[in-house]
Amino acid sequence: MITGDNYRITVLTDRLVRFEYSKTGVFEDRKSFMVVNRDFPDISLAVQDGEDSLLIDTGALLINYDKEPFSSYGLIVEIKETGKKWNFGELYGDFSNLGGTARTLDDADGRVPLEKGIFGKNGYSVLDDSKSPIFEKGEFVSRTGDNIDIYFFGYGTDYYAGLRDFTRLCGKIPMIPRYALGNWWSRYYRYSEDSYMEVVNNFAKEKIPLSVAVIDMDWHVTEVDPKYGSGWTGYSWNKDLFPDYRRFLKKLHENGLSVTLNLHPADGIRAFEDMYEDVAKELSIDPESGKPCEFDFGDKKYRDAYFKKVMHPYEADGVDFWWIDWQQGTGKKKDDVDPLLLLNHYHYKDQENRNKRPMIFSRYAGPGSHRYPVGFSGDSHTTWKSLDFQPFFTSTASNIAFGTWSHDIGGHMLGDKDLDRLIRWIEFGVFSPIMRIHSSCSPFFNKEPWLLPEPYRSIVRDFMQLRHALIPYIYTENHRAYEESKPLIRPMYYDYQDSPESYEVRNQYGFGDNLLVCAVTRPQDQELRLGSVRALIPKGRWYDIFTGVIYKGERLQKLYRELSQIPVLMPEGGIVPLAAGDLTKNTTDNPADLKVLIGGGKSGSYTLYEDDGSSMDFEKGVFAETEISFEHDLENKTISLRVLKARGDTSLIPAKRNYRFEIYGVRAEGFSFGKGRTIVEVSGADVNSDTVFELKNVYLLQNDYKALVFEILERAWIATTDKEMVYDKLNNLSRDAFYDWIYTADLSESLKNAIMEFIK
Repeated sequence: MITGDNYRITVLTDRLVRFEYSKTGVFEDRKSFMVVNRDFPDISLAVQDGEDSLLIDTGALLINYDKEPFSSYGLIVEIKETGKKWNFGELYGDFSNLGGTARTLDDADGRVPLEKGIFGKNGYSVLDDSKSPIFEKGEFVSRTGDNIDIYFFGYGTDYYAGLRDFTRLCGKIPMIPRYALGNWWSRYYRYSEDSYMEVVNNFAKEKIPLSVAVIDMDWHVTEVDPKYGSGWTGYSWNKDLFPDYRRFLKKLHENGLSVTLNLHPADGIRAFEDMYEDVAKELSIDPESGKPCEFDFGDKKYRDAYFKKVMHPYEADGVDFWWIDWQQGTGKKKDDVDPLLLLNHYHYKDQENRNKRPMIFSRYAGPGSHRYPVGFSGDSHTTWKSLDFQPFFTSTASNIAFGTWSHDIGGHMLGDKDLDRLIRWIEFGVFSPIMRIHSSCSPFFNKEPWLLPEPYRSIVRDFMQLRHALIPYIYTENHRAYEESKPLIRPMYYDYQDSPESYEVRNQYGFGDNLLVCAVTRPQDQELRLGSVRALIPKGRWYDIFTGVIYKGERLQKLYRELSQIPVLMPEGGIVPLAAGDLTKNTTDNPADLKVLIGGGKSGSYTLYEDDGSSMDFEKGVFAETEISFEHDLENKTISLRVLKARGDTSLIPAKRNYRFEIYGVRAEGFSFGKGRTIVEVSGADVNSDTVFELKNVYLLQNDYKALVFEILERAWIATTDKEMVYDKLNNLSRDAFYDWIYTADLSESLKNAIMEFIK
């Protein structure tokens, strides 16, 4: 710390600096909602302290300060590597910021403004903590005075280092329960016990797995005496719909489902509620008075009564977590602490304090909210514009470490009916942090798969099964977020910042360490009958996990797909472990059957992480890790597959496992082959021993580009003479000559782009 009469500068790292200015000379050392830890290792500084100037060299930054109230001319920070400079005047006018996230997408039809993240195109960003509530003796209190308290992040393009230091400052990215990573069913609908169980049974008949049952607000009484106000807030089960709610919750659990209930807590606990008398007594209110127990989450006495008499009994009955649907703004009075912030914090901590792995489901309350997953993005419009914005919105939230947005997949309200769009939204949902289908109560919003015609019905089934297959990979990547501060969803510039195009492909993102997802978010081309997405194919060799098609980078390319596919690319050397076996059951358990996708062409390794999925015991080292590796010797044409014996607590995983290795882009003698991949199957492998397998005479494959172009032509709704002309050139010209010809041919640009995807 460098401290003057009215300023304090705290150099936390060579690229992270806190600047405070106080007219009274009193500075803040308590935790805030945003910042929970300022204990960083000491670093070496060069400081020149003059009478009216201060020059600090952190090694990465040069700080010039005139010791006066912060101003554009008096406080300047330069990034030494690039020479880029920030001045205090940019605090509220920095248009180079790469964005963070927003409180909600409620009523959004497309883009919404984003709050700041910790990265910028100029290599820096500043977060203002001046008004963030302070944590004192277990309570949040509003700040008083007009102190300035800001944090400068100067990490350039070293995004992962920035996230590591941000999470050290503002708290780790938590692990969420494993069950949260499966399919959620949700609808704002007046369900009864019988009608909800009918939905559960219909999903089973469709062979579609679920992991979370969401019951929106009609679980509770909503029609109340007008003297109490509206029925939007409620805590008493509607016994007309759920005559025995404990039986209902038990049925859901017997079907392998975790349960969440919707809460609108703003009106407190009123005299018509079942638990009113108990809560009133806790708050020293005479129950005979009928006086409401006013909502005030800043009041510890109210909170204690709320959890003790309402939340905990319902959780004992079978509610696993709560959907906190706060929509009433940031407080009644100017100096109130935001109730959303309080609800998120205390609900989360209430579970954590009981050694339960915490999870809430709520809106974003500002920087620091990543500590309270999962995020509910609100009620967006059912339009292509909304879908087109959500992949970008989800990946950009990683710039503030908020990595668990859950969207209303398919859209919530308004818009129009478009089953192609529903499928594209579900495909994005499967490759997003949380897969939750939801919609309004309109009788015309029907997303139940059994109500869809073919081929939509089958596509939904395939993708929802795939979501459960992905859980071993997603769970491992969530642990990586916890351990390494690398979010599951990553903007392309995190890993490919040397390519300027990585900042332009808004709907392409990293999905963990070994997949790139290219979400198709616009209507299909009517001529080609294909959807498309603009994507960056980075350097190296890449494989589409659905088609097996091989891509070579680096290039910017439009990728075209029929409705049942989206481009999902795995690099050479990549490994993606998936659950296999029966994917129709409502389970997220550590699987006995694994399908392991491998990108041929380079050696690679991957460590699968597993624990009990629900407790905090992983913090004590109670987990298992299994390293999967393969060595691809191109010169000798061999591949060596290895699954090393599991490390850690192997009681958490099956004693024996069946493996199906699918190696993309290679063909090996003596093994089955299909869709551009070689298949190796190993049964009954002991997890406490190494499993080793050798492949010989292994050859790298190339695309059959003529067959791929033929598929595009055959599918396209264009003149047959045009198809025949292209096909003739395809078969009679060399690949390079055909590329030159198609580039200038008198054909639609979309057709030429689709063909060039496989010719480049």
